Amino acid sequence: MTVNDDSFTNWMHREEIAESMIPIIGKLHREQDVNVLLHSRSLVNKSVVSILKTHRFARQIAGEELSVTETMPFLKALTTLDLGPSQIDIGMLAATYRADGRGLSVEEFTAQAVAGATGDNKIERRASRDVVLYGFGRIGRLIARLLIEKAGSGNGLRLRAIVVRKGSGQDIVKRASLLRRDSIHGQFQGTITVDEANSKIIANGNEIRVIYSDDPTTVDYTAYGIKDAILIDNTGRWRDREGLSQHLQPGIGKVVLTAPGKGDVPNIVHGVNHDTVKPDERILSCASCTTNAIVPPLKAMADEYGVLRGNVETVHSYTNDQNLLDNYHGSDRRGRSAALNMVITETGAASAVAKALPELKAPITGSSIRVPVPDVSIAILSLRLERETTREEVLDYLRNVSLASPLKRQIDFISAPDAVSSDFIGSRHASIVDAGATKVDGDNAILYLWYDNEFGYSCQVIRVVQHVSGVEYPTYPAPAV
Repeated sequence: MTVNDDSFTNWMHREEIAESMIPIIGKLHREQDVNVLLHSRSLVNKSVVSILKTHRFARQIAGEELSVTETMPFLKALTTLDLGPSQIDIGMLAATYRADGRGLSVEEFTAQAVAGATGDNKIERRASRDVVLYGFGRIGRLIARLLIEKAGSGNGLRLRAIVVRKGSGQDIVKRASLLRRDSIHGQFQGTITVDEANSKIIANGNEIRVIYSDDPTTVDYTAYGIKDAILIDNTGRWRDREGLSQHLQPGIGKVVLTAPGKGDVPNIVHGVNHDTVKPDERILSCASCTTNAIVPPLKAMADEYGVLRGNVETVHSYTNDQNLLDNYHGSDRRGRSAALNMVITETGAASAVAKALPELKAPITGSSIRVPVPDVSIAILSLRLERETTREEVLDYLRNVSLASPLKRQIDFISAPDAVSSDFIGSRHASIVDAGATKVDGDNAILYLWYDNEFGYSCQVIRVVQHVSGVEYPTYPAPAV
């Protein structure tokens, strides 16, 4: 047998193992509300090739490829346990087991590592929480996709309605079509049908009512069977407490804004300050995509090295508030063609750091340039540190943060030498550290942080909504603090 034959035989063997993983992962998700992860990446509803690629990606951050032959025993061990709702990272189980010197079997080690999710310790399944989307643009449709994707177990969050302004003929059909096909993020994973007579879109069995309104004060959501819902405002039309309070109509319990909040509206970056949300807070903001991209790595660097001052320059994809071709616009420069120009504009991300990370006293400045790409941006974070360090030390630290810290769902890490913006379309992390571009000179560090300003940000919004709704389940093994 040749070397090529050996490689192909090995590939087919790993394909067979990955294929056998799929029903186990699906059953754990549907029957026990367990989300199986691999280094923070969900394996639920993934194909054989996707599972293998996710394992192979581990080499980018852990330095060596992770094989399904290593993780499969841990997945099998989970099926023998009385698990409650949780997120379990089999990549971390395999990595920590490899470093464990107690001589435990895989079954014994797994039982100990996830003990908080078993037996008397397990969390009981909670009733699903209603969600309403106010607005159905770029972020609204991506949030809808995520909500539908996460509804598989029948618990957690349930998208009940979208609220939009009435369009012209075949309004619901056109909105369903935009949900079904996306030029950047591809096809919707599932089936979508339209019930025009009852103003509904049915996506993977989820009945979503389409409510027409241009005034949030006129909608009684209880008339549609909606109660104590979390309303996600994707319009950005109102940003202060007074304006957003208009959404607090019958059937709505909380309002979450997908834009920076003004005044006393809390700006929440999941992973950094989500645990500061007061239980009785009814209005909050998820800040901006750029704030979500820079605050987690900024916190990580401040925790380890201290930060005296910083500057962030964002090179941002164009957005719907710019003109496709030159035309009048209320803001400076944004009237010039977004598809043909680099456009200097302002960003509030630097000033928003103080709201999300008040313990950081260092001044942070910022500026932004919009560029002719439709999605994925990069933030260049220049920091003056409190102590000198080296590039190798910073990269090792950030790699470990992305693997095993409480910020591992926010910060990703890549060492590929030829990575470009389109590689990060669909990333679920708030930001991705580009190891190859990182620069460190004594007490000066420059981090290049990629982020999918649409999908990655939408994932952060969902995490906040899960947290405030009480359906954010714990992750095992618990990340290092």
